Amino acid sequence: MMATGIMAVALVSLAQLFALSTRNNVSAKYSTSAAVLAEQKMEQLRGLMWGFDLLGLPLSDFTTNVAEFEATGECEAANGGAALGLTPSPGNTLADNVDGYVDYVDGNGCGLGGGAAIPNDTIYIRRWSVEPLPTNPNNTLILQVLVTTRRDRGVADEGSVTRLPDEARLVSVKTRKTS
Repeated sequence: MMATGIMAVALVSLAQLFALSTRNNVSAKYSTSAAVLAEQKMEQLRGLMWGFDLLGLPLSDFTTNVAEFEATGECEAANGGAALGLTPSPGNTLADNVDGYVDYVDGNGCGLGGGAAIPNDTIYIRRWSVEPLPTNPNNTLILQVLVTTRRDRGVADEGSVTRLPDEARLVSVKTRKTS
């Protein structure tokens, strides 16, 4: 009887550990995917033209639609969103789904396009902002990317747009370079 009681307690403890480990593995999956998606968007933004021509005149890409996806592998092409490139963003682009500064990704990492309306298959929402550096607004940009899962972020979308668990947030500085 005593051995059966000890065995029952041990099995209940193991079941709790199993549940905890499963929950942590799912969280790690979402965190890793969010980090990869954030890095992809940051590299896309950093790859846009922001430099000087041979005469020293500024060159800026304000026309590339970074919310659009090309067909790759098992992913279909997805359109949507405004073509804004490195156009400075409004102040709320990390808190809201602002056309031109948001795109959506499904569970396979395939892009679903941009726009203010969230497509049905969305798992991740990528929001970004492009802000001129106040001390050098003509030559330096602050780029931010926030990747979140499709859920209500509550007060995290107010004020400083806090990063929640299972999300990724990257910040980078882009300066003009001579071509």
